[in-house]
Amino acid sequence: METVFPAFDAAYWQGRYDSGRDGWDAHGVTPPLRTYFDQLDVARQPRILIPGAGRAYEAEYLHRRGFQHVFVADIAPEALRALAARVPDFPAGQLLLADFFALPNDPSYDLIVEQTFFCALHPSLRPAYARQVAHLLRPGGTLMGLLFDTDFGPVQEPPFGGSKEEYRAYFAPYFDFRHFETATHSLKPRQGRELFICLKKQ
Repeated sequence: METVFPAFDAAYWQGRYDSGRDGWDAHGVTPPLRTYFDQLDVARQPRILIPGAGRAYEAEYLHRRGFQHVFVADIAPEALRALAARVPDFPAGQLLLADFFALPNDPSYDLIVEQTFFCALHPSLRPAYARQVAHLLRPGGTLMGLLFDTDFGPVQEPPFGGSKEEYRAYFAPYFDFRHFETATHSLKPRQGRELFICLKKQ
């Protein structure tokens, strides 16, 4: 079974939080995700997973909009503590201190939200990420989110960049592509450097 890359384990990520090296933290829901969330039907109460959630502003936003089945997963305790502190009524049982690659698929999810988790994984784990996302989703379920479409150079630690063509190869065996284009209203530092993706499990 694939697992987190040893160099980027729970201690590594906790250390980045403790030292303030958390440049991925947007301090709120980014505009492309907020726009998508605002179109979701709360009456359907989908089962939603946000892996590598960080401080999980997306989960907070969805929870406050009335979505009851939002699950966040992270290997760093600080990430989950931050959400619990901001949103005391967020269900404790839906805060998963766990390795994404070890999460079970029963019950499966209707929606998985990708926000700066994929780029935090060592690139060698990208095929396993695509397989695991497909494994966790129900048939017809959705993977939605943002991927960096940029080259960060020969970096030794996250974030890791990549290209649209590379990513397509990982997801094509499992998903139909509904949207896979440059995001139109990214945060200013990320404009032109993000793909908005919306993929349906085959």
